[in-house]
Amino acid sequence: MYNAKVLLVEDDPRIISFLQRGLQAEGYRVEVSRDGQHGYETARDGEFDLIILDRMLPRMEGVEICARLRADGCRGLILMLTAKAELQERILGLKQGADDYLAKPFAFDELVARMQALLRRRQDGRAPGTTLSVGDLRLDFAARTAHRGERRIELTAREFALLAYLMEHAGTVVSRARLLRDVWGMDFDPGTKVVDVYIRYLRRKIEQEGELPLLRTARGFGYTISAEKTD
Repeated sequence: MYNAKVLLVEDDPRIISFLQRGLQAEGYRVEVSRDGQHGYETARDGEFDLIILDRMLPRMEGVEICARLRADGCRGLILMLTAKAELQERILGLKQGADDYLAKPFAFDELVARMQALLRRRQDGRAPGTTLSVGDLRLDFAARTAHRGERRIELTAREFALLAYLMEHAGTVVSRARLLRDVWGMDFDPGTKVVDVYIRYLRRKIEQEGELPLLRTARGFGYTISAEKTD
């Protein structure tokens, strides 16, 4: 399961709440800094896979933080957020060491897609890892990619983790409680429908018209994945 560690440096409480909850739901470990000085010190002293850095912050601006971190030898990925959409602002951030730039307001799905693209790029050149297959569905852990035949499937971190778990247990019915425990880290079921919701997301992505259905529902219990045809 992918479990990247993310530092969110942002001073808007609404954005912090929205992103922290959303990213944690996608499987990321999220730490928050609410001003520039604290964000810089946290990023400098910690080890993060990716830093989401607001452009305008109290005590130290995002561009300065970015420049200082790169001067300190910080190699973590930096995705900068800004309310300033001008080209020169984006160029300035990139010159100071940002890996990508996203203008506010932005869609959460786009943010996650940008994060995944950066993390995949960081993994380029690594030795191939495990690949799982169920029928013509393939999951590559090293590249963090999924394919159905020749069709590439874009997955969020949580969707990838859920699909990987099901494929590791292909042909076995896995209960909702087990999925909550092993994929979401929840030891109890508070009546949440999160598993069912994410199964629907996966079905839409991995089972298009004309393709053999792979995800099966065991009503009242859980789910399984299999390439065997059913009557």
